[in-house]
Order: sequence, then C-alpha cells, then structure tokens
Amino acid sequence: MAHIIVVGNEKGGAGKSTVSMHVATALSRLGHKVGCLDLDLRQKTLGRYIVNRQTFMTKEGLDLPTPTYVDLPEIDKSALKPGENAFDHRLSMAVAGLEPDSDFILIDCPGSHTRLSQVAHSLADTLLTPLNDSFIDFDLLAHVDTAGEEITGPSVYSEMVWNARQLRNQAGLSPIDWVVVRNRMGAQAMVNKEKMQRVIQKLAKRIGFRTAPGFNERVIFRELFPRGLTLLDLRDIGVKGLNISNVAARQELRDLVKALNLPGVTVNF
Repeated sequence: MAHIIVVGNEKGGAGKSTVSMHVATALSRLGHKVGCLDLDLRQKTLGRYIVNRQTFMTKEGLDLPTPTYVDLPEIDKSALKPGENAFDHRLSMAVAGLEPDSDFILIDCPGSHTRLSQVAHSLADTLLTPLNDSFIDFDLLAHVDTAGEEITGPSVYSEMVWNARQLRNQAGLSPIDWVVVRNRMGAQAMVNKEKMQRVIQKLAKRIGFRTAPGFNERVIFRELFPRGLTLLDLRDIGVKGLNISNVAARQELRDLVKALNLPGVTVNF
C-alpha cells in the first residue's frame, strides 16, 4: 500500500503548498512514484503548481521528474445511501485510483477546517504540519500564557489531530507520525524564536509530535511557482553557479526529507 503523507494546518500562509511540492518532487527525483491530491477545491495551489510545471516542460522540451496529480472525481450524489457523505467518497475514490501506481500519496489540505481535511488526516501515515515562527500560528496548536512561556491548553487543530488518531486506532491502523515543521523562519537570533523553540519542545512532549527543520524565508520560493519548478530543478534548466541562498535552501530541503524518515527513502540529492 502507498504511504500517505498529509500536509495540514488550518491556517493559510504557512507554506503548505510550497512544502508539498518540494517534498513530492524530491521523492520523485529519488525514483519513487508519487501521487498528489489538492483538497483546497477553490484555490488548488498545489494543483496549479504541478500544471505550471507540465506547461513549462512542454514549452521548453524538458522531462523533469514530476509527481502525478489528479483532481477529486465527481460522483453521482443520487447513488449515496442515507448518511453517506459525498466528499468522503470523492476522497476515497481518488486515493484508491492513485494507490496501485504510487509509493507515496501526498495530500495537500486547505488552510481551513473542512470535511475533506478531517477525513484526510485520518488517512495519514505521516502528518506534516508547517508552522510559521509566530505565536499567532502556534495558537492553532496550543494556547499559551501572556508571557508566551507556558502552555495553558490544546487548541482546535491539535484536537482535530487527536480525533484522527483515535479513528485510526479504532480501525486498527498504525499511529500517525506527526511532524511539525518550523517554516519561513528568519535568519536572525531573536527572543521570539527562542520562546517558540521552548514552547514547541514542551508541546511536542505533551501531545506527541516530532519537529523538523523547514525553509527560511527566501525570495526564490515565490519565483519558482509560475514555472512549476523546485530548488532541485535549477541545474536542469541551465542555472549555473547557484548563489549561497539557493545552496542553503537545497540543504534545508535535504534536511527536511531526511527528518521525515519515510519508508524506503534514501536522500542522495
């Protein structure tokens, strides 16, 4: 069976689609078959990213390692039994369609609470949660005191993950490997960064997740989207002599994929 990676966070702007595209493409470059789903049915940023990549490759005559992307299939709602949910069926059909030809299925969730996102979290073998280095973003995971030092209780997203874990346990499935990624961090050492580090470590022990390094804030990520490219594609399109920032960003991606500790994955890029 394909290993399912869910990229989730109920707040927009955390870098979910950027992380999704880079992880999916990195796995493709490592020789794995990767299928992708985008559950943000309105914006479809990950879907647009992959379509941009396919358009660019056709225009330039390139053949870059690329994950397979499919839209959720439509279903005949009249065929549903009483109490059945159309979104549940659309997601299960999409996963079933990708699974025979995929080593990994990556599901990018919207930055809001939806039925699709709930169900996707219960399917996750690995849950990847990008988190901006801000107490505003951290508030989705847990509430803290006014000093930003002590955790006063879990928040809405943590409770949703807890429910997903319970559903998997009841179904006899393996536990979710939850990885929180500190993303879009600044390079400077600041008091806020140190506070975030401390409370994240406390929360990790309290509710059971691992932490992994993410990406620093870099202009290059905003420039890659129109062509559907990732950091690993730059040399293939003729970019020579990568600058220090791009080299550092590649190392961040390498460290992230290693930290995910996915089955059968050896990082050698």
